[in-house]
Formats: sequence, C-alpha cells, structure tokens
Amino acid sequence: MKIIYITLLSLFCCSTLTAQSVYPGQHKGKIKQPLNGEVKAYSFDLKDVRLLDSPFRQNMERESKWILSLGVDRLLHSFRNTAGAYAGREGGYMTVKKLGGWESLDCELRGHSTGHILSGLAYLFASTGDERYKIKSDSIVKGLAEVQEVLIENGQKGYISAYPENLINRNIAGKSVWAPWYTLHKVYAGLIDQYLYCDNKDALEIMQKAASWAYQKLMPLSEEQHTIMLRNEFGGINEAFYNLYAITGNSEHKKLAEFFYHAAVIDPLAEHKADLYFKHANTFIPKVIGEARNYELHSSERSKDIANFFWNTVIDHQTYCTGGNSHKEKFIHSDSISKNLTGYTQETCNTNNMLKLTRHLFCWDADPKYADYYERALYNHILGQQDPQSGMVAYFLPLLPGAHKVYSTPENSFWCCVGTGFENHAKYGEAIYYHDNNGLYVNLFIPSELTWNEKGVKVKQETDFPENGNVRLTISTDKNIKMPVYLRYPEWAKNVAVKVNGKKINIKQTQSSYISIDRTWKDGDQIEVNYPMNLYLAETNDNPDKAAVMYGPLVLAGTMGTEGMKAPAPFSNPMLYNDYYTYDYNVPVSIKTELSLNKKNLEQYIKPLAGSPLAFSVEKENVRLEPIYKIHHQRYVVYWDLLK
Repeated sequence: MKIIYITLLSLFCCSTLTAQSVYPGQHKGKIKQPLNGEVKAYSFDLKDVRLLDSPFRQNMERESKWILSLGVDRLLHSFRNTAGAYAGREGGYMTVKKLGGWESLDCELRGHSTGHILSGLAYLFASTGDERYKIKSDSIVKGLAEVQEVLIENGQKGYISAYPENLINRNIAGKSVWAPWYTLHKVYAGLIDQYLYCDNKDALEIMQKAASWAYQKLMPLSEEQHTIMLRNEFGGINEAFYNLYAITGNSEHKKLAEFFYHAAVIDPLAEHKADLYFKHANTFIPKVIGEARNYELHSSERSKDIANFFWNTVIDHQTYCTGGNSHKEKFIHSDSISKNLTGYTQETCNTNNMLKLTRHLFCWDADPKYADYYERALYNHILGQQDPQSGMVAYFLPLLPGAHKVYSTPENSFWCCVGTGFENHAKYGEAIYYHDNNGLYVNLFIPSELTWNEKGVKVKQETDFPENGNVRLTISTDKNIKMPVYLRYPEWAKNVAVKVNGKKINIKQTQSSYISIDRTWKDGDQIEVNYPMNLYLAETNDNPDKAAVMYGPLVLAGTMGTEGMKAPAPFSNPMLYNDYYTYDYNVPVSIKTELSLNKKNLEQYIKPLAGSPLAFSVEKENVRLEPIYKIHHQRYVVYWDLLK
C-alpha cells in the first residue's frame, strides 16, 4: 500500500499572485485593509500550491481545454454589442459566432460566463504558472476596457456590462428582470481576481470605474427603491465590494458593500431564526459570505454569529450525504431529506458557495469539522460534477433513485453552474493546506507540492487517496526548522497510524481533531500516515431506515446501467435554456431501491471487488457500489430503503 509523505524541499522564489477570493492570509502587498476579526488559521495563496497527478489535476486540465477553446471575441461579443463598440475597433466590423444558452443575446443573464472565465483563467494561471492563461485573460480585460471607454463617452460614467443599463433601472423600479446585479457580480469578481492573481492593474482600474458608476447610481435611491431592488437576486456583490474596499481602502466601496445588506434575509439569522424553506439557496448563501468578509474586516461579532448560525443550520438540517443541498434550487423543510430525493437536488452553485463560506469559518476557528465537511462536499459533489469524457459539467447532482447526471454543452448552455464550474476545477489547491503563526495544517489528502516562503519550507504530498488511506509528506528546507505539523484526523477514520522517518509515534487524538507533530524538521524528513477507511451508513435525518452507504468520506452509489437513457446529449437544442429543470429521467420501474443489510456489520454484506479499487459488491443483491464521483453516463441509487 502506498503511504503519504511530507518532504521539506529547497525553496524557490514565486510570483506575487494570490489565491481565490480573499481569505485571511492571502494577497500580501495588495490588501490595504488589516484583518480585525480574530483568525486562527491563514490561507495560502493559490500560486504556492502545485497539484500533482490525480483526478483533481485531470479535471483541471480538461477544464482548461474548454476555457481556452472559447474565443476572446466570442466572450466579448455581447459587451461590444451592447456598447456599439465594434465600429471604433481597428479592422472594422467582424462576424462572430454567437454563444448560446444563457449567453445568448436575448438572455438577460448574458455576460456572467465571461466574469466566471476571468476568474477561472486567473486561478489556472496561479495554479500552474502557464502564460497561456494570462495572455488570454489580458486580452479579455483589454476588450472590456475598450467597451467601458465607449460607454463613458456615451455618458455612462464607468458602467460595464453585456446588457444595457436599462436592466438595472428595471430592477430599481421593481419591474421584471433576471438578476442584473448577479451578473455584474460575476464580472466584478472576475476583474478583482485578475488584479489579485495576474497583477493586471487595468482590471483594477475598470473595477474602480465600475464602482464609481455604482456609487453614483445607488446612493441617491430612496429607502423604498433600495428595498425593492434587493428583492432581486444579486449574488455575492456585497462580498465583491468588501474585497474591493480591502484593496483600495476607499470608503465608497465599503458603503457599496453595506448597501447590499439585505435586512429581510439577514436580520432573522441574527435572531437565530432559521425558516429557510423554499428560499432560493444560491441567493441566500452569498449574502452570508458577505457577512463573513464584514467580520474579518471590521470585527463585527454580529456578522460572525450570522455566518456561524447559518452554516450550522444548513449543514445540520438541509444537507445530503454528499455535502450538497436544495431541491430545484430551493431550501427544503428542515430535517426532511428522505422526502426530497428528486432529480433536481443539489445545485452545484450552492455547494460552491458553501465551500467558500466554510473556508472563512475554518480560518476563524481552525475547527476540523469545517475540513471534514469541505472534504465530503469536494469529493462527492464538486469532483464528480465534471464528465471525464467531454469535460462538460452538471447543474444538479440528482438523488432520485435511478437518475443520472446531465451535462452541459460546449457552446449552448452556460448555466450558472457552468460558470462556477469554470472556477471549481481551476482552484483545487486552495484548501489542502493552511497555517497559523507557527505551524502547518494538512487538511486534504491530494497529491501536491506546497511552497511556504516565509518559513523557507517546501512540502510534497504523495498519495493514492482515496483508493487507499496512505499518505506521505516529505519536507525540504535549506536549514533546520522547528514547527508543528497539524495532520487532520478525519471524522470517518479510526486508529490512524503515523510514522516520522520510519518511527511510529503515539497518537492520543481521536476523530475530527488534529494530530500535532511538533519537532525540528530537517531536509528530507518524512511523515507517513495511514488513514483506515471503513464502511458505514449515512441515514437521512428524518428516516433511519433510508440511508446511503459510505466508505471513508466517499458516498457509494449503486450502478444501475443505462436502460432508457437519452442519447446523445439532452441539451443539443440551443433554444432550451432551462430544460434541465424539467428533464424526464425516464427511470425504469425495475430499478432496485432496497437493500438487506445489518447496520452493525456492513462488512458481512458488502465486499470489495478484487482488482477494482473503491468498487464493492452487495452480497446476494446483485448490486455494484462505486463512489458517486466516479459514476458517469449511467443511472445510480444513493439512498436505499433498508429492509430489516
């Protein structure tokens, strides 16, 4: 069995790029506003972590091919079309093949994908150092600057968007419109990421002009107009303005972030009222992420409590065994998992945002429960969102017994979950490691190399996890260094074994904690860890006789073949923007949904299949179990009715 080692390697100088979003410890030299909230663990910048070969690295490579295949002129077309910016371009008018789906010129959400792609390119550049990603993103930023200048010449004071300002006016007036501030958030976040990752000062200048427009647009509004406007989904624009304020120190940017405080949603959370039923989950979560940033910047204990209460409420009462939540994008009744196993569960955007919130909370408390959740949601939902054959991504992770994953198309979907997908698979290095003032946290078991410049240390992690529970960390350093290494002891593991340079050490810690190894490290020192993985059940929170089979952090699903599945891709028609929402899975009546198991002795009934890592057979049931993240292009069952 392969072991995971940590190696201290010689250090080398890295660029000044930084990691995704703004978490404590990141973006040194670019963040002007100090942290005022209490922080126990700090994030590394994404450029400090390099992925080694693994399913994560393979997902990232497929993701990059898709992003690079989308031409810059196609991504800018709707922006130029709105501004009338073609006539002034050198070479005159140019025919562009239009993007479809949610990027169609008749879709009010157009432009959001360009923002996501700016972020995705920034993360890819930070994660790899490959200049192709910076060259492409520089071209997009240059095009957006040209569009903004045309709009300024037309009197629009810094406005930048793929749709006319009238959509914002409709939002302010309370007229029907599809989430214009949500779309602007994606563009704004992409510009901020371009500055933070790629050191693109033009991106920051565009963003500052856009913020000036927003300030002049919003500050004169009456309280009634303000209240009406906030009823429409606005994504994480509050977080974006807090992040911009952290960079600039401009009080207008802070006021803009505070302007998007949605009292009707946030005030009940401050009073610990948790009536989430039928609330649009992906509208809700980013508002709380904004509160998390407010705590970090301004030490608002109220904001900290809101974030903690919300996170615990969603995890304890709304979350499926995979780490996802929601049915048809809405929160369900508390503690009603078994009643909501449909073909439209678990919007991927929700999981993306819950992971962002989780990272903030971990930095505050360094509580391993946050790392436990992050791992479960990452492996079971995010890693498996992408189709390994095509690189396309799924909107939902359906839990209807006999359902299957449904994927996007390269040019005719561009749903919100396609947008977050451009980000998800470009930033897997973000949460593997953290640090405090003294030592290193190892939270995830993903093959990677960490460079910690401040300590003069490099750590290489080698593992086949989750195919087995062995991890090796090798430490490289130019000089001996005394520091603790905090190894996560997962909630799913028992009897973890650790060796340092081949010598077994005594483990006193238990599940969901950290094993602290505090010593003076020398170049070439190694830590070997074995995390035993066992079978257990994840029962629904409202019915102990309906449960999923787990193995370590992995959800095992029953593979159910392809009978009745549509072929080819169901979304080949570019006019069907939302047919994933009413997609008929055509589940055969013969799909098996019951298992006879002994809850106290699963190994008696479930046996590993020789020669097939992570595959199991349920004895006498003719059921094959595999990790849900590995199941593609066939039906599956996650939650089973358990027969006594």
